[in-house]
Amino acid sequence: MHNPSLYPLQFTPILKEKIWGGAKLNTIFNKGGVGKLGESWELSGVKDNISIVTNGALKGKSLADLIKTHGSDLLGEKVLKRFGGHFPLLFKFIDASENLSLQLHPDDALAKARHDSFGKTEMWYILHTDEDAKLFIGFKKGVDQSIYAQHISENKLLDIIDSETVKEGDAFFITPGLIHAIGAGVVLAEIQQTSDITYRVYDWDRPDLDGKMRTLHTKEAEAAIKFDTATAKLSYNKKAEEITPICESPYFKTSKINCNGTLDIDYSGFDSFKVYMCVGGKAIVKTEQSENELKKGETLLIPACIEQVTISSENGEILEVYIP
Repeated sequence: MHNPSLYPLQFTPILKEKIWGGAKLNTIFNKGGVGKLGESWELSGVKDNISIVTNGALKGKSLADLIKTHGSDLLGEKVLKRFGGHFPLLFKFIDASENLSLQLHPDDALAKARHDSFGKTEMWYILHTDEDAKLFIGFKKGVDQSIYAQHISENKLLDIIDSETVKEGDAFFITPGLIHAIGAGVVLAEIQQTSDITYRVYDWDRPDLDGKMRTLHTKEAEAAIKFDTATAKLSYNKKAEEITPICESPYFKTSKINCNGTLDIDYSGFDSFKVYMCVGGKAIVKTEQSENELKKGETLLIPACIEQVTISSENGEILEVYIP
């Protein structure tokens, strides 16, 4: 049943300057940041980075406040029981003007034991690429612990890393332990577990914004790293109309909504919040009590208690994410 005090919520982006950041989050999405803007945290429950509502009667309230006040109406009863008062996902737009560090993330068990945190499973959806832009994902075939250790000690890690040229609309699923880096010239949307834990193993021998070399975590990474060569690229029908599944995991399900006209969506069988990330064009999102214009680069949280949504657009492309 709908809670009349809840409606689709937008949040103030939390902007992060990075040594590898650029200008595209401003030029493409008009985020309004300064300097080398690398990340826009669109919706976050990470400690010290809690998102704040920017629209409607709840403007100024934090995501944590909303969870305390509205609980299952906001998150869904199943999600609330599973994650307690924690918002389980983190949504970002990322601009890599330069290569990110080669890195990997721990799984739930290791992250809990070491950091009292969720692990970090994530998904990427490519929004823009410069010519020949690529991702670095996984090891070349035949690499094992001893080969990896040798290349780490000789500072030749790049010699054993696989890479793939990418284009707009490509999607990738990054599991814990998979070594990876976003390459220069890539802008993407990232959906991930609520975690800010990264084990950095190579950083292109460059200093950070403060002139100092960033810390590497080669020792910490040893217990987390995986050497299998399973593909991370997701296969889906890019030309399909309406709702097309892209990625399903225990942590989130992501589909692509292509709307050319009007699309009515019935969420009455869902027990989870929904998040819309607009990745192309713009759309009008209507519910019983509100109407939101969603432009490319904007994000909208649909509370679990809202069961009916109508999307109107001529060219809207939206990533729809929820907890399965």
